[in-house]
Amino acid sequence: MTADIVAKRVTNLLAPQVLVILMPPVVGLLAQGWRGAAWGLVASAFCGGVPATVIALGVRSGQLDSHHIVDRARRTGPLLAAVAAVLVALALLVVMGAPTLLVATVTAMLAALGVTVPITLRWKISFHAAVSAGTVVVLAHVLPALPTAIAGGAVVGLVCWARVRLAHHSWTQVTAGAVVGTATTWATLAAFGLG
Repeated sequence: MTADIVAKRVTNLLAPQVLVILMPPVVGLLAQGWRGAAWGLVASAFCGGVPATVIALGVRSGQLDSHHIVDRARRTGPLLAAVAAVLVALALLVVMGAPTLLVATVTAMLAALGVTVPITLRWKISFHAAVSAGTVVVLAHVLPALPTAIAGGAVVGLVCWARVRLAHHSWTQVTAGAVVGTATTWATLAAFGLG
């Protein structure tokens, strides 16, 4: 298997949409059992499902180059849809009394978007790196922290390598994404008293 094939597979398997759909129910399940998983599915539907649908429709219509939105100039619409979907998810979770960890997780997604969206309008920060790093921070809260951070750091490194290997980002762009994802997620969980 060539390095480019590995990079494409890593990019697809650990795409932001995939992680944002899978992570909330897994975190909910680990933290609070099946009830937590159900709350996580609500978060997944809005935070991951809505943006993934918007992107899929954009690709189908030819307005977007791929579900990774390589062309930075085309990111604005889907990203604004993602922000709106995350806001709706957050409002629903708060009003319906969802567990604090899931409210904090969705708030962290919103915080990361609040930093990365303005940046990407001028410079192509890596959403793959930001989302994978943020996912590791959340998982380290519900799994043994040190092993999760070590294994997760290796996965984030692999994601960063794949994005650079495919020439979708520079090392500076993936590093910035990983730093933003880590910092915003950690700060948000800490603000909720979960750090």
